[in-house]
Amino acid sequence: MKITIVCGFFLPVPPILGGSTEKIWHRLAREFVAAGHTVTMVSRRWPGWPDRETELDGGLTHLRLPGRTHTRFLPLNLLLDFLWGLQVAWHLPPADVVVCNTVTLPVYLRWVKPAAGRVAVVLGRMPKGQNRAYAAVDTLLATSTAVADKIRAENASLDARIFKFPNPIDWQLHQRAGAAAKAGVLTIGYIGRIHPEKGLEQLLDAAVLLQREQPALPAWRVELIGPVAVPQGGGGEAYRDGLLARYGPLLGDRLAILPPVYDANILAEHYGRLAIFCYPSLAAKGEGLSIAPMEAMAAGAVAVVSQLDCYRDLIRPKENGFQFDQSSPTAVRELADILTRLLQDEPLRQRVSRQGQTDVRRHDYAEAARCLLGEFARLTAPASPR
Repeated sequence: MKITIVCGFFLPVPPILGGSTEKIWHRLAREFVAAGHTVTMVSRRWPGWPDRETELDGGLTHLRLPGRTHTRFLPLNLLLDFLWGLQVAWHLPPADVVVCNTVTLPVYLRWVKPAAGRVAVVLGRMPKGQNRAYAAVDTLLATSTAVADKIRAENASLDARIFKFPNPIDWQLHQRAGAAAKAGVLTIGYIGRIHPEKGLEQLLDAAVLLQREQPALPAWRVELIGPVAVPQGGGGEAYRDGLLARYGPLLGDRLAILPPVYDANILAEHYGRLAIFCYPSLAAKGEGLSIAPMEAMAAGAVAVVSQLDCYRDLIRPKENGFQFDQSSPTAVRELADILTRLLQDEPLRQRVSRQGQTDVRRHDYAEAARCLLGEFARLTAPASPR
């Protein structure tokens, strides 16, 4: 089978600058090649890299086209996505399936270039109305039940084309990283974009409560890791500096905000050092199902996440993780109480850690690739319905 994977206009592949989409689909491409298929990946052109190159003995071809830097303005990003799609459509090779990690290209690709293959669109974040225009899409890869529900709400006629596909992780890599004992100071970690929509103020406010009210807790600290700059999806340097100015004097050396880590092995080591992973996202209209909590769980950290709909597929409260109501007036207190309990109760922490690690094993890349290839085979079968 010939498979083309289209990434967005703003990051290169291989993912030297991070990006969960680029990271996930580059790894899946390698899994597809290992299964005997040929893959072309389309991504942003990058200085010092060839516009076209191959890896895996020619099984994976990289096609790199001129792109643009991501902005903080949604209308401008949609315009850039549209222009990127036009350029990509012109250069797409013939294939059996084309996977689109873009918004506008799936709207018209089947009509303007049918030789590109059956069209699969990835909905990794909560849809914002685009499904009304996806009549020509063959399959919609929904990363959570909440995303699938939103697709149906926007366009009920697409129901039969929805394929539930949670984002995959390298379970074995993270499990190995977490195998070492988490000795010493207990780290409460967050790994992701340093952005206001991620609810980091709630986490840090909860940490301040622990500092003030729970002096007898075992030694603990909070570590935030991720991109700050707007082009990389962060909230900007001023936002990061504001967090440090507000919480630094209150938490002292208990707080660290560290730059992003793009090397998969080093990032896994960071996950492996965490006792608790907190993902307090406020993005009810944005999150699809982030891989960060799953990677943390694979490494043995206890996941504490907000009550967004997307986490229904992942968290069974008090069994394999914890949730708090981020929209409640008492959200900070609720989060602080959960963190206090986990820091105090090592047997609870270990039990939930083991269950979480076991549960996310089903999201390993090998299983995800097998499921996707099954869907692609169905799409390309001679009698496959639209």
